[in-house]
Amino acid sequence: MRYLPHTDVDIREMLETIGVAEIDDLFSGIPEDCRLQSPLNLPAALSEAELMTVLRNLAEQNAKVSDWDCFLGGGAYNHFIPAVVDHLVSRSEFYTAYTPYQPEISQGTLQAIFEFQTMICQLTGMDVANASMYDGASACAEAALLALRTGRKRDKVLLSAALHPQYRATVATYCRYLDVELIDVPT
Repeated sequence: MRYLPHTDVDIREMLETIGVAEIDDLFSGIPEDCRLQSPLNLPAALSEAELMTVLRNLAEQNAKVSDWDCFLGGGAYNHFIPAVVDHLVSRSEFYTAYTPYQPEISQGTLQAIFEFQTMICQLTGMDVANASMYDGASACAEAALLALRTGRKRDKVLLSAALHPQYRATVATYCRYLDVELIDVPT
């Protein structure tokens, strides 16, 4: 019972607690004509090792990202990671044997972010840079807010028409209660 940890006693106690006699009573609100009346047409059960082999064979039938051009802009791409990255992340000031909530790892993370932001500012000549976003949509929205808040008062954000629709929606959500106009720029 690796994946079904409840014993018959457990199930009976749960049913009594919620006031039903059997599990089928939980589905009484679903009309009969909407319920499956025959057993599922499933193949025989497999061991975990056999199932992994089947799934691996299915996965090998999929096209690989490197085999096709991708224009979706979903945020995940094949990319080059310089060898120096492994060297930097293995430095003791950037990791600890403790949990991620320990001050040592927090300090290492803050140090890495500070160094990255400083380098980006030096390379681009910008006054500020942000390096703590987990995803492209949030980073895009934060960039829009940063642009709005720096320098003179701005009330418009220009968004490329080629921008991923989810990124656009995230920017709109971030700016919803600001007095800001979002303008699409054709590509």
